[in-house]
Amino acid sequence: MLGLQHGVNALADYDPRWASAFDEERARIAAVLGPLAKAVEHYGSTAVPGMRAKPILDILIGVSPIEDWARCQEPLEALGYDYATDAGVPGHFIFGRGRDASERTHLAHVVAFGSDEWLMALAFRDALRADAILRADYIAEKTRAVAAAPEGRPRYNELKGPFISALNAMLRSSSS
Repeated sequence: MLGLQHGVNALADYDPRWASAFDEERARIAAVLGPLAKAVEHYGSTAVPGMRAKPILDILIGVSPIEDWARCQEPLEALGYDYATDAGVPGHFIFGRGRDASERTHLAHVVAFGSDEWLMALAFRDALRADAILRADYIAEKTRAVAAAPEGRPRYNELKGPFISALNAMLRSSSS
């Protein structure tokens, strides 16, 4: 149900068990972070019913102030996460978890609660949930990116970048 080898890019059909897997993980995270986590959200493609996705749960953890991200490290490591130094996502402190060292099943992104990173991640998810045409367009974009970059997450993300940037720009303009 979940798991993808490091560096490999592949999409899986939507699995309704992803929602319950997230609920279980949210409970584990909330138990170790307590009030440090202002909110824990399921986001990314596995959070969108019907969406093909890399079978890795993306989890958004909101903290305030952002400097509190470091206080999350030890509790998340106790749950089997490791800190992904230099993950390359501005404003995100990313922790990964997997069944072994060769694959990922979960990515936890710690961001400032209520920040632009927080709001845009949830707006992106909600837009995909609400619009079947947008969802189909994004699936097509991701499918092209996987075909062009079956290995190497940076290249895969680079190929999806223009679509994501355009959607984020549209979401920003519609919220102002």
